[in-house]
Amino acid sequence: MKHKITGKQNNSSGCLVCGDHNELSLNTRFYELDNGEVAAVFRTEEWHQSYPGRVHGGMSAAVLDETIGRALCVTEPEIWGVTIELELKYRKPVPTGAVLTAVGRITRNTRKIFEGTGEILLPDGTVAVEAKGKYFKMQIKELVNGKFLDDEWYQIEEDIPEEIDL
Repeated sequence: MKHKITGKQNNSSGCLVCGDHNELSLNTRFYELDNGEVAAVFRTEEWHQSYPGRVHGGMSAAVLDETIGRALCVTEPEIWGVTIELELKYRKPVPTGAVLTAVGRITRNTRKIFEGTGEILLPDGTVAVEAKGKYFKMQIKELVNGKFLDDEWYQIEEDIPEEIDL
């Protein structure tokens, strides 16, 4: 199903998931969708493997953790999530050398806590990994210093697709 992209979220220079200055990063791009979800587009490489040709489960967990956590920013852009718990189900191997998509959404939102779910999708749309998480809400400025926000948290200038197929 196609979804219209309504916005693009920032990247961080050194992040393992989205860092554009971290050569080991998945170099993920996060897009806000017309249905309130967040889609993450990333490329796996051989150095993300556990077994040859398969991405390490911890990398899948990191992508889903960040994707679900970022889903809150669609409605509360100044709040970040600090993971309380994350539960995963590995359904299919996640391949190395592939461009993949993850999607995350909020399922419960209270004053201090939010919960969400997400999936990593294979190129054919099959669900490879499912996740469910619970997060504590924190103001961005409580988590990082101003130097990070000024120097390491930014919008990468590039073409943004109009829609994404999930």
